Amino acid sequence: MVNRRTFLKSGALLTPIPAGASQTPEIKRHPVLGKTGLKVSEIGFGSSSSQSESLIHHALDRGVTFFDTAESYRFGNSEEAMGKGLKGVRNEVVLNTKTKAGASATEKEMMEALHGSLRRLQTDYIDVYFNHAVNNVSRMQNEAWARFTERAIADGKIRFRGMSGHGSRLAQCLDYAIDNDLVDVILCAYNFGEDPDIYDKLRHTFHFVAIQSDLPPVLDKARRKNIGVVAMKTLMGARLNDMRKFESQGRTYAQAALRWVLASPRVDAALISMKDKALIDEYVAASQQEDDVAGDIDLLGRYASLQSGRYCHHGCDKCEGACPHDVEIAEVLRTRMYATDYGNLELAREDYGKLGSAASACVDCSGQPCADACPYGVPIPAFSKDAARTLG
Repeated sequence: MVNRRTFLKSGALLTPIPAGASQTPEIKRHPVLGKTGLKVSEIGFGSSSSQSESLIHHALDRGVTFFDTAESYRFGNSEEAMGKGLKGVRNEVVLNTKTKAGASATEKEMMEALHGSLRRLQTDYIDVYFNHAVNNVSRMQNEAWARFTERAIADGKIRFRGMSGHGSRLAQCLDYAIDNDLVDVILCAYNFGEDPDIYDKLRHTFHFVAIQSDLPPVLDKARRKNIGVVAMKTLMGARLNDMRKFESQGRTYAQAALRWVLASPRVDAALISMKDKALIDEYVAASQQEDDVAGDIDLLGRYASLQSGRYCHHGCDKCEGACPHDVEIAEVLRTRMYATDYGNLELAREDYGKLGSAASACVDCSGQPCADACPYGVPIPAFSKDAARTLG
């Protein structure tokens, strides 16, 4: 058994990535999103970190036909850029957008939000309209959402409805939405770190303990009901620079992570934030590489080891209730991830500000109540205080 230190140290001997790709990358597979019948590029354009028409055009040139945005991304500017970037090809692509319909939101408010998105996107219909970032089941229990989406579908303003989420209560919210036939498509955080199958492979190299996640069984239920499943947060924190010295032969950690998710029977397609042309090419190249690639497990194992103790797993609620001041620990750590891992301070501050008092109680706390609340070793007190000081 190779220990963690030896395994990581040995990576420094690997050959660096060759400069320049041998061919222009392009999307090779176009799966169907469950019962919707919508055919999409298996790797889609996420716009939470961009508002650039030129990036959209670049993705189109690489064969991307699946585009995702939200009314809240960059205060609506991402939707506006998407509308301009897709002009002339709107009917040739699948376009998602999202709204945060609350537990007490009315049908009128939801319809106004939809009309705002249609205007910014310069289109008269949305392919999949999501209730966005759901982490409280009461939002899906709001009967106004069901009535609104049924009406919008009947009017031809949306084709299908869905739910997106990446919070600590993700499995619970998805479970309710699936059981009550409220979704045609689900968009959820899912990566190799949430896939229990990988830990059987990683145990041969590391002393990993499989994550006891409620998410895979819920996704299996969605598949049985032929609900489309789209994965996001596929890079498990996206600290790509940490992995560059371990990558070789033109294959990267990001590609390995994407291939793992796309090879899963639980997933139809993946969305990933595309914020520059080089990254678009890197991500799209995963579509033309074979699924079973020697070395992928090594790359994923190295990354999991590097990230263990600093990555808050989506859908894990083990720390819930650990704070006597009712700090939503997992949500605070998620917003911190946007700043420290994604390098997107704007998004981090925006989402942190929506948590109310967020982690303000952590600044003067001893840290003892939550010190050992994470079974995977995330230093909750240090990270929560950092979030409060950086984002508050």
